Amino acid sequence: MSHLPRISGREVVKAMKKLGYELDRQAGSHMILRQTVAPHRRLTVPDHREIAKGTLRSIIREAGLTVEEFKASL
Repeated sequence: MSHLPRISGREVVKAMKKLGYELDRQAGSHMILRQTVAPHRRLTVPDHREIAKGTLRSIIREAGLTVEEFKASL
């Protein structure tokens, strides 16, 4: 498995924007992103200073990406 970076929720959102997601809304401390092109997916990203490794891996998996693809978008 590839090493995951330690990043904040806002950095995850910036990376996902480069990959075709946009901020749809925010509910409390969770930012909901939606994919603008097909397949239309929704991601929930916590607005924390540091995202836990398991949470980050889950977000990457839900987006249909590999860790390497995600790291390239940072």
